[in-house]
Amino acid sequence: MSISRGPSFTFTAELWEYSGQAAWIFVSVPADMAEDIRTVTDGRRGGFGTVKVQAGLGSSYWSTSLFPSSADGTFLLPVKRAIRRAHGVEAGDPVTIVLELLL
Repeated sequence: MSISRGPSFTFTAELWEYSGQAAWIFVSVPADMAEDIRTVTDGRRGGFGTVKVQAGLGSSYWSTSLFPSSADGTFLLPVKRAIRRAHGVEAGDPVTIVLELLL
């Protein structure tokens, strides 16, 4: 199966820290965009409903997956420590994210 570039989405939201054992930092995709992503990726999501993306914050880009959040009805984007450090952001800070779906 080949991967093709799909639609892009841009949004601004606050970084937040997962309250479990690991100190993961996420940003939640706005609900209206999450619905659009579900529509576009219907039948193309990976295990557990994940969606492969190329994510961007400022001048940094990384490949990752969006994870579905049944609690919020949206998707969660993990933001790597190296990316956060490069841009001087941490939990509680608003960030502008660009997502390109990899279908």
